[in-house]
Order: sequence, then C-alpha cells, then structure tokens
Amino acid sequence: MTAHSAPTTAIIIVAAGSGTRLGLGVPKAFADIDGRTVLAHALDGVLAARPMHVVLVVPHGHEQTAAADLARIGEERPVTVVVGGSTRQQSVAAGLAALSEDVEVVLVHDAARALTPSAQIDAVAAAVTADTGAIPALAVIDTLKRVDGDAVVEAVDRSVLVAAQTPQGFPRAALEAAYARAAAEGEDHTDDAALFAAAGGAVLRVPGDERAFKITTPADLHRARMLLHPAQGLTAAMPKIGVGTDVHAFGGEGALWLAGLEWPGEQALSGHSDGDVVAHAVVDALLSAAGLGDIGEHFGTAQPEYAGAHADVFLARTARMLAEAGCAIGSVSVQFQGNRPRFSARRAEAEAVLSRALGGASVSVSATTTDGLGFPGRGEGIAATAVALVVPLP
Repeated sequence: MTAHSAPTTAIIIVAAGSGTRLGLGVPKAFADIDGRTVLAHALDGVLAARPMHVVLVVPHGHEQTAAADLARIGEERPVTVVVGGSTRQQSVAAGLAALSEDVEVVLVHDAARALTPSAQIDAVAAAVTADTGAIPALAVIDTLKRVDGDAVVEAVDRSVLVAAQTPQGFPRAALEAAYARAAAEGEDHTDDAALFAAAGGAVLRVPGDERAFKITTPADLHRARMLLHPAQGLTAAMPKIGVGTDVHAFGGEGALWLAGLEWPGEQALSGHSDGDVVAHAVVDALLSAAGLGDIGEHFGTAQPEYAGAHADVFLARTARMLAEAGCAIGSVSVQFQGNRPRFSARRAEAEAVLSRALGGASVSVSATTTDGLGFPGRGEGIAATAVALVVPLP
C-alpha cells in the first residue's frame, strides 16, 4: 500500500481550534496572515499535493467561512466540511466519520501548520503501509533539561528525540480501530500517532520541514508573514521614527508645568491644558511614529476633558493608543529651548515622571537656550522638539 490514487487517500484538515493564545477573537484557522486566512494557506499546500479526498473540520458556526475560503481558491474537487468537537480527538473522529467507504489511507493535518510544503504531505502519504503509520519529524536542536519545578534535574539525550509535525498518515481501518479503542477507554492523546501507537500500531518517521511549524502565538503569525513576504515583513517589523514639536507663550494662570513637573515661582505657559510643551512634543512624536495623526486630533480644544490636564494624562492615553495599534514605545528624546526654568537639577526627576507615564519607556530630556535669539531668547515662551522610536509588535 505504498501508492494511492485520489479515491483511496484522504486528508482530514483539523481547523476547529479556538486560537485563544493568539488573542484575536477568532478561531486560529480564520486568523489573517496576509489578507488570507491560516486555513486558506493550509489548503494551498494540501491542494498542491497528490490528489486526495479533503475533509475540513471547523468550529460550529464557521462552515460558511470555510466554504468562502474554498470558493476564493477556486477548488473544483469536492471538499467535505464538517463541524468539530470540543477536543482535537473528537474533531478527528468527526472527520473520520465523513470519509467515503473506498478510502484506505488517512492523513490527519493541522490547519495551524499553514505553510507545510506539499512535498511533505506527499512523503507522508507514500510512507503509509497496510499496517504502519508515518509522521514527519524534525531533529531536536536545543539542549533539553528535565526539571522539577524551577530546579534543573538532569540533561535529556536529544539524539533519541524528534519534534513531531503533521500531516500524520495511517491505514484507515487501523486508525478507526484505534479511535474506537481510545473512546471506549476514555483516553485522550496529544496527537494521532500517540493514539495509534497506544493501540499497538507501528509508526515510522519521514523528514519534516521547518516551514511546517505550528501557528500558536502572535509571534508565529509574524514569522509566517515574514516567510510569505520577506521584504514586506521586514518593512513592517522595522522600528518607526516620529518627530513632534510644540510651542507655548508665557501668560497662563498658576504655576509653570514643564516636563511633567510643577515649577513653583516660574511664570506659567498659556494653553488649553497646562501648556507643557515637553509632554506635548513627546505626544506628537509618538503619534507620528505610530501613524496615528497628531496631538490636535486627539487632545485638541474641541475636547474639554483635557482642559488643564497635565503630562501624565496625555502620555498615559498616548501609550494606550500605541498599544492598541500594536506598537511598543522604544525610546523618546526631547529638548526644550528657553531661558527658564533652570532645568539640570531636576532632569532625572523629569525623566522618571515622563517614563512612568509612558509605562516605563526610556525618556531623555535636555534643555538649551537660543543665545537671545527668537521668541525663546526674548523670554516670550518655550519651544520643544521630540524624537520618538516605536516598534511594531509581531
């Protein structure tokens, strides 16, 4: 049983996982990689392999989404779509129940291994015999340790270990018998090879492929995007730089607020809020780097809730906006120009206040005069310029 035509070979694509660790609010198989779903990419590899009957196992309520992915691919071969169970084992069982009678070899494949090459699928199908299953596997590269809690107990010999991938292939009758046994015994296995072996079946391995990694976390999605579109992925992952400026004239009421600090005895700056040019320049630079507009759009005079607000309010909200946009703040550098106040003695205090308001980001603040030139030099007000670096999260 080393070669099989379309009527006798089937592949069950398990796409019923919740994808909780991705945190996207949709099942993992329907997460977006590059305008197409994880499932659509998995289907690319499957449909490019040797002809076989395809069974999709999807979460309840997502049958039409799966059908839409098939329609966009333009696949003309019949594909069976069934609803999965609450566990992977139940989902595979649902796929087995949907097979036609003439299927002799069954491959079970995780949709989350979306970039699995078709050659790997073909290799597994070819390795299955009448009484032997086959799985693709990679050699373990990392040094492995056995632990007890946080204590490292001993090294583990990695030469006898491999990392299993999918698809995993089996003779149909033996796999169905193994599933019936597991259900009767109440057993729950982490993969089909373990279930098959528990029933006495033999399993061989074929070489795996690094591209067949399992998409589980946001970092895995980022890796998939990089592999699909290296240049685009590199651009998206590059740090972004933004520049912000702010200017306020003296003439406000109360004390001066600058760089997140109150300066008793100094003349206040005028403005809708507290006139803190340092904080406002930082906000503008961060919004610019993240492509989120400018300070006037989010904190303008049309928003009365920011009247008299201090730096911590502006910066904390800006940090939340960047996080929601998928950006982490790398560092911020800001310089203000003015004759007063004398800043050097409170530099560390100001940097700590601004950093804390930004969730711990690195902030550097400096001050300079303009040798009597311009409105800062004439003592009419203070100007500030900030540069911010933000990093898109994977």
